[in-house]
Amino acid sequence: MNVVVCIKQVPSSPKIEIDAKAGTLLRVEGERIINPFDMYALEEGIRLKERYGGNVTAVTMGPPEAEAVLREALALGIDDAILLSDPAFEDSDQLATSCILARAIGKLGQPDLIICGRQTTDGDSGQVPPQLAEWLQLPFVSYVSKIEDVAAERMTVQRLVDEGHQVVEMTLPGVINVVKEINVPRLPSLRGLMQSKKAQVPTWTAKDLDLDVSRVGPQGSPTRVARVFFPSRRETQGELLQGSPESQVDQLLERLRQAKTI
Repeated sequence: MNVVVCIKQVPSSPKIEIDAKAGTLLRVEGERIINPFDMYALEEGIRLKERYGGNVTAVTMGPPEAEAVLREALALGIDDAILLSDPAFEDSDQLATSCILARAIGKLGQPDLIICGRQTTDGDSGQVPPQLAEWLQLPFVSYVSKIEDVAAERMTVQRLVDEGHQVVEMTLPGVINVVKEINVPRLPSLRGLMQSKKAQVPTWTAKDLDLDVSRVGPQGSPTRVARVFFPSRRETQGELLQGSPESQVDQLLERLRQAKTI
C-alpha cells in the first residue's frame, strides 16, 4: 500500500503576535516542529505500512529549513520525504498550497491513500485536505478516528461526529484527515535518528512541478485578509443576586425581561 502523508512545519509556541498598524500576523521566531495534528497522520501511515506493506512518503511545503521536520518524519519510520520549496510558493493561501501539494503528489504517481492532519496550529483552517482531494478528483473523508479495514480499492473507516462516530466505506485512492483519537504517535528510535541524518531529501521547485507560478503565491491566492486583530475586551458589571434560590430565579427572570432577552 502506497501512502502519502502531508505535513507542515509550525512554530512550537502557540503565542501569536500581531502588527497592529499593518493588521498582519508576525512571523514567530524560535523552534519549529511538525504540526502536532500531523503526527497522528504520520503514525497512521506507518501503521498501515506495518499492516499491509508498501511505502510511505512524507511531503511538506515550506522554506529550506522545513527539511528538518521531514528528517524527523524519516526518523519515525517514513520511507521517503520530499520538500516543496520555491520563493514563488511564499504567501500561498490554502487553495494555492493545496494546488502545489496536488501537483507534487501527481508527480509521485497515484498513491493508494493520502493522509493529512485535521488542521494546523498556525493557520487553523482545516481547508487544505478537502481542497487537495478536489484538485486530485479523489473522494475525501474527514475526522477519521479509526481505519477498520483496507481491501482492494476500498477502505472502511470510522469518522468522529458530535453524536459518536459514523462507519464509512470509501473507494481508493482517496484522501482523509485524521483526529488525535486515531492513535498514539511513537517516538523516533536511535537507529531511525541516525538513518534520517544520512537520508537524501530532494527539493522540488515550481519548475520541477511544471507549475504555472500565477497559480501560487499571492497572485494565485484568492483569499485576502483585510485585518488581523485581537478582539477588544468589554468590562461588564456583574450583580450578585441575594435571597433564596427561588427568589434568585425570580430576580434573574425579571432582569432578563428588563433586558428584553425573554
